[in-house]
Amino acid sequence: MKKPPSSQISNAVRSFATFLSGCLLFIWSLGYVASAPNPTRNLHIQISPSYNSLPLSFDSFSLTNASGQTLSVTRLDLLLSDFAFRGVDGTWVQPTNSQAFISLHENLSDFELKNLPTGTYDRIRFHIGLHPAINHSNPAQYAPHHPLNPNLNGMHWGWTGGYVFFAWEGAWQTSDGKLSGYSFHLGNDPMLMTAEVPVNLSLEQDQNLTLAFNLNDLLNFKMSEDTSTTHSRAGDELAARLKQKMEGAFTASITKGPAHNPAPAPVAAVNPAPDGQTASKATPYRFTISSQFPIPDLPHDNPLTEEGVELGHQLFNEKLLSINNSQSCASCHRAEAAFADRGQRASAGAEGKMGTRNAMPIFNLAWKKSFFWDGRAASLREQALKPIENPIEMHESAANAVKKLASTRLYPLLFERAFGTPEITSDRLARAFEQFLLSQVSFNSRFDRALEGKETFTDEEKRGFELFMTEYDPRRGQFGADCFHCHSGPFFSTHGFANNGLDSTFQDLGRYEVTHNEADKARFAVPSLRNVELTGPYMHDGRFKTLEEVIEHYSTGMQRSVTLDPNLAKHPDGGVPLSPADKKALVISFPNK
Repeated sequence: MKKPPSSQISNAVRSFATFLSGCLLFIWSLGYVASAPNPTRNLHIQISPSYNSLPLSFDSFSLTNASGQTLSVTRLDLLLSDFAFRGVDGTWVQPTNSQAFISLHENLSDFELKNLPTGTYDRIRFHIGLHPAINHSNPAQYAPHHPLNPNLNGMHWGWTGGYVFFAWEGAWQTSDGKLSGYSFHLGNDPMLMTAEVPVNLSLEQDQNLTLAFNLNDLLNFKMSEDTSTTHSRAGDELAARLKQKMEGAFTASITKGPAHNPAPAPVAAVNPAPDGQTASKATPYRFTISSQFPIPDLPHDNPLTEEGVELGHQLFNEKLLSINNSQSCASCHRAEAAFADRGQRASAGAEGKMGTRNAMPIFNLAWKKSFFWDGRAASLREQALKPIENPIEMHESAANAVKKLASTRLYPLLFERAFGTPEITSDRLARAFEQFLLSQVSFNSRFDRALEGKETFTDEEKRGFELFMTEYDPRRGQFGADCFHCHSGPFFSTHGFANNGLDSTFQDLGRYEVTHNEADKARFAVPSLRNVELTGPYMHDGRFKTLEEVIEHYSTGMQRSVTLDPNLAKHPDGGVPLSPADKKALVISFPNK
């Protein structure tokens, strides 16, 4: 067979190559078009509470309900989820994993839904609460800034499981002028609420949407001892009425103006510390916690290392940090007493001056957001140097403390091992303290082991825990000690602040000294009850020597005042009535924590 000329072969190859490349280009272009992502937009949502057509005012007795009673609101928290939008064609669009924690008293009132499909929508639907599968998920799995992290939202029921969907608390005045409290907590699967409201939403660009939260209907009933509390138990008519009112309390509107662009939340990641802050050969510290504990928000700019923790431990016991080299942090925070000053109402400083507040125990600080009884320090790094410089305590300047440490042979070496160079600064001093304090974690108590089935409580201990976890609500046949409102969850503390009825007039103004908010008068940090048998005396001023005295206070000694916590103010005068046997059971159950 005669071969075609080479020129014909070349032309054929070129023609086929041109044809093939054209086909590939066509196929590629089809694939590109098919895989091109649909345009999406972000929606910023603001929750705006109101009463009688005015913005809701917190903490003051400025609200009057339909029965003429005067009320205040001190807490208004919600968990929102499962947002969905109905297009004009009737099709619903629902983003996945949409949850938001709203705390209106704390100005946590907005959030953003990202990557919503462009289009026009005429209705918005959402849950107040969580679908059962999420409601009963493990709360310890969520990242520090996730809305379902219980340490962030304070909305988890604790050992009973599940979340509170809606928490509404405050105070009210009885007809004879006496102050009382109310506390409405809607939770449990049957209390899942659904709100659906019309909206004219065009998502051709990022938008701002306001969900107005109108409390008029919610407040439209007469407060009494029978209607001042609910915990959503089965058959509770008050909870059912509040659920119905909540579902109709919202309206939606579009806010004009440029779309809001909230600053990203800080991330507790493993980002490296700034240059020179961690030695290159430092060994990462193994931070071990209970499986029941939420994920902590450890400082990303001061990663824990073996060398940093050891340096902090050494400094914690170093008397050179006081003005006369006579006192260390450990002088008032004793390891054998969970780092409290056991037996001392208040501690004496380096020069013999007496403090006015009880030395707080030191453990599980990685989950706290503020420090000292009044919360005046926002971080452990800020807290660490304050006792050194306090004239009543160690009374030394940070600058002079640094000089004394630098003059030793030991500390430049230890600082070099932890931070890479022998330089000693007040910042490095604070960072070393922070690492050591964060490393102090307390778990694996008898209570923890009992939850895991490794130990068994006695009948009296079981009774004490039952009292601890049960509300006092005679209308519904509940006669517990109601401890869990302030001392719940794996830390036995909300990590918040409360006035627990110690006095009707105040000598120590507590949190008010920091915030200058009238509602914070006589509010102090809620301590953990872990290791409580080791940390007496008790309260911010150490007034109670024994746990028996503490229980007696909450049963017969509680004093009313305008800032008394609503979960205590709702109880009878004096406190929660308890029998001698029940008081004993509570005391016996405490050391197990």
